[in-house]
Amino acid sequence: MAFGFTLLVSGVAIGQMRTITGTVTENSHPVKGVSVFQEGSEEVAVTNAAGVYRVQVSGENPVIIYRHPDYPERKITLGSRITVNISLGKEKEIEEVVLNAGYYKVKDKERTGSIAKISAKDIENQPVTNVLASAQGRMAGVSITQNSGTAGGGFEVQIRGKNSLRPEGNYPLYIVDGVPLNSQSNALTSLSAGILSKGEASPLNSINPNDIESMEVLKDADATAIYGSRGANGVVIITTKKGSSRKASLEFTMSTTISKVNRFIEMANTSEYLQLRKDAFKNDNISTYPVTAYDLNGKWDQSRETDWYKTFIGNTFLSQQQQLSYSGGNTQNQYHLGIHHQEQGTAFGNGMGYKRSGFNLSNTYSSEDRKLKISPTIYYTVQDNNLNDADLTRQILLAPNAPALYNPNGKLNWEGNTFANPLAKLENKYSSKIKTLTSNMNVDYRLFEDLSLKLNAGYTLTEQNESRLNPSTAFNPSTGANSSTSVRYDGVVVRDSWIIEPQLHWNKKWTHHKLSALAGMTVEERKDQILRLQGSDFSSNDLIGNLSNAKVQKVLEDNEVQYRYNAFFGRFNYDYSGKYIVNLTARRDGSSRFGPQKRFANFGAVGAAWIFSKESFLENNPWLNFGKLRMSLGTAGSDLIGDYQFMDTYTTTTQIYDGVSGIYPSRLFNPDFSWEKTTKLETALELGLFKDKVNLTVAYYQNRSSNQLVGLPLAATTGFLTVQSNFPAKVQNTGAEAELNVNLIRKKDLRWSVAANLTVPRTKLLEFDNIESTSYATMYEVGSSMNIKKVYELKGVNPDTGVYEFSDLNGDGKIDLNDRTKVVDIGMKFFGGLSSQINYKNWSFAFLIQGVKQRQYSLDYSISLLGIMSNVPSYMLDYWTPENRDSRYQRPGTGTNSDVTRAHSLYQSSDAVIVDASFIRLNNVQLSYKIPLKEGLIRDLTLQAQAQNLFTITGYKGLDPEVAGFYLPSIRSYSLSATLKF
Repeated sequence: MAFGFTLLVSGVAIGQMRTITGTVTENSHPVKGVSVFQEGSEEVAVTNAAGVYRVQVSGENPVIIYRHPDYPERKITLGSRITVNISLGKEKEIEEVVLNAGYYKVKDKERTGSIAKISAKDIENQPVTNVLASAQGRMAGVSITQNSGTAGGGFEVQIRGKNSLRPEGNYPLYIVDGVPLNSQSNALTSLSAGILSKGEASPLNSINPNDIESMEVLKDADATAIYGSRGANGVVIITTKKGSSRKASLEFTMSTTISKVNRFIEMANTSEYLQLRKDAFKNDNISTYPVTAYDLNGKWDQSRETDWYKTFIGNTFLSQQQQLSYSGGNTQNQYHLGIHHQEQGTAFGNGMGYKRSGFNLSNTYSSEDRKLKISPTIYYTVQDNNLNDADLTRQILLAPNAPALYNPNGKLNWEGNTFANPLAKLENKYSSKIKTLTSNMNVDYRLFEDLSLKLNAGYTLTEQNESRLNPSTAFNPSTGANSSTSVRYDGVVVRDSWIIEPQLHWNKKWTHHKLSALAGMTVEERKDQILRLQGSDFSSNDLIGNLSNAKVQKVLEDNEVQYRYNAFFGRFNYDYSGKYIVNLTARRDGSSRFGPQKRFANFGAVGAAWIFSKESFLENNPWLNFGKLRMSLGTAGSDLIGDYQFMDTYTTTTQIYDGVSGIYPSRLFNPDFSWEKTTKLETALELGLFKDKVNLTVAYYQNRSSNQLVGLPLAATTGFLTVQSNFPAKVQNTGAEAELNVNLIRKKDLRWSVAANLTVPRTKLLEFDNIESTSYATMYEVGSSMNIKKVYELKGVNPDTGVYEFSDLNGDGKIDLNDRTKVVDIGMKFFGGLSSQINYKNWSFAFLIQGVKQRQYSLDYSISLLGIMSNVPSYMLDYWTPENRDSRYQRPGTGTNSDVTRAHSLYQSSDAVIVDASFIRLNNVQLSYKIPLKEGLIRDLTLQAQAQNLFTITGYKGLDPEVAGFYLPSIRSYSLSATLKF
């Protein structure tokens, strides 16, 4: 930024202590909130509404610093002056971006690796509980999928594709303030499997998005190799907010959000549904409706119609959040304290929901001689999630003329034992309380001018208490269920880990040369303690709240797991004349998860950049002000395989002999069990055009993963089906990425920027010898995408029989598993995002659009046989009848015709249930206004309105194109917030 200023000077005799006064203006208008202080002093003055300041200084020639968030920091050598008036006469330009690369920081224009970044302004105040929801569509090469709209749910994150054949082998590494988080969820007890899609809660749920200063994603080998065995799937680095050298300030934000399910589908009405049922019985030659066909035989009111969609998941719910932060400091000491509380309801109603409270405390102290810097950080959160133990979304398939759910007396209605009341599921409760403590200490001591000793030490403790209650009140009273049949499950997971990383940093600069080197080591240990209990036979359902009240108590699991990891790492960077940059990285890792003969492995990378815009023949180019070509090549690894997988293990059995429980071998010893490795290649071009008004980055990457960990089949005589081992299978991920940032307008009162990104990923199984003899034969095919499904090929509906027909792909005259060989790609073809921000005076407007081109399972995959006592989406009413022989769906059935039932089963494993699920979604839109205030207690007041998941454009006919099946769709939210600064 160009910072024009005029110094109007009044001379004065130099004294030991002086009072300096002045005014800060911009185009003759006063600037409020500028911090003014002497370098090295703790006294900070702040300009008032008139732009006036007064500050005490000492010394003969002190340096005065002027700092404001909208302008770059400026330093002025005072000399003998006592009055300094500054005029800020030019607009703000783009400041140079500095990226957190983990063990070091690098200027964006000087980096040799691929690092994506989103900052606090992209994250704050959105009506979400997880930063990943804010990041969707913002970064090239980073695919983020929300698993369901259930509060406290999980996300699937893929950074440049899937590298492992195992789903659990594709998690990225999460680093929060230098401390690694466990990438896998806390769902070790399986108690959340019924309510959370995939039974997982995201590990980042413990971080309040408003506490995050920035999130960087390391993607290529040059960026990730320094994390060695844990960098194959990318690294997500989160930095929480810290204090700054400015006058202490207090900020309070409160918000209220109203939400409901984002997307509804049209279901068959009662008339259409009953006709479907009648046709099913007619097709199966059943003239008399059976006693269990309550919807047709007169037991249920055939004129009744209920929209079960609105009943079960159509509830509008409220959420609220309060955030208080206090920060400030001087050049020697900066501090920050943040406290937050958030409550989020659910579409299921019934008072259920998610709560999170916590605090973030950090301090940075520097010695007077600037040699020592100490930065401790503590982050603590408590999450409470209280839900029913099953997702009610599937209940929208209840017959539309099913009875009322409640009797007139307010009790559950069982309608003469003619149906299972879905609301009984609300009696089954799931609760989870997670306490997470993350603490970190960074110490930096400058031994010499060019050499520093650093220490990063961290400790994390996570304690999760889960329970699932299944009381007898969830069953029809006619079954005779009572408190003796009630069951309670409890699960406790305690995870504690520590990490110590001493490092040496060396930096040297002379003439045209700049060198930097880093050497360090990592020592890390983690311990998991897992306990699962079951209690049953309660004397009263009122006592089910405590497992100790159960007459029968069982220990289902009592386990302790220890993980140890150590590494040596180094980095060397050479920069010549700001034009030619080479970066070398190496790491040697050791992990307790591998066999004693394969415990250590080496990883490394080389990255290079040529900033060709600094060449003499381009220095005065009128349209190109920045141009860089960079490349990287290297290896990273993965040890996401679970603990003790290489060892002989035994499992207890319920069989008892002579009063002693038996054990049996469950895993074979494999001393050669070793690392999966990924080789990464990238080349990229970065351009800054028209004085950085236009910035473009295009990149191509190729990742090849080998030494895959799979289950190799064994002879039956061994007593084992498989043994976990490395296999020379290779997985390749390639892709092209593009990022475009345009500053359309940069004026004093009006600024308008647009950002877009696009990723075109491709994945392929390159090698897998003898795949036919493994369990992966039905999942993958050499030479095809990793996202394929092997399916039957649907020919259509036979117009004469009304039954599905399938292609006999192997030509043997019958349809069986040998014909399930058609390969269909179900992955993403491309994805991206478009965002824009407009600032006009005190107004700000922004939006984010996410787009995905993909194929996905349709709802047909999850719907039972057409014609049984279950409703269907209205589009499925195009079924075969003698009058509708050219139909999409086969004739309805009751389940008594084996040909129809088998055809339906084949249909659900055919190409017909894999459809286009592309979508464009308005992820976020926000409008804010900063109210100008006079001098007083409140310095700033900002009002903001925003919407999340406002609308989705898609041809997909299911609940949510992002997630297939009957899981709660994404939530649409409208939020109002106010931020006060004191």
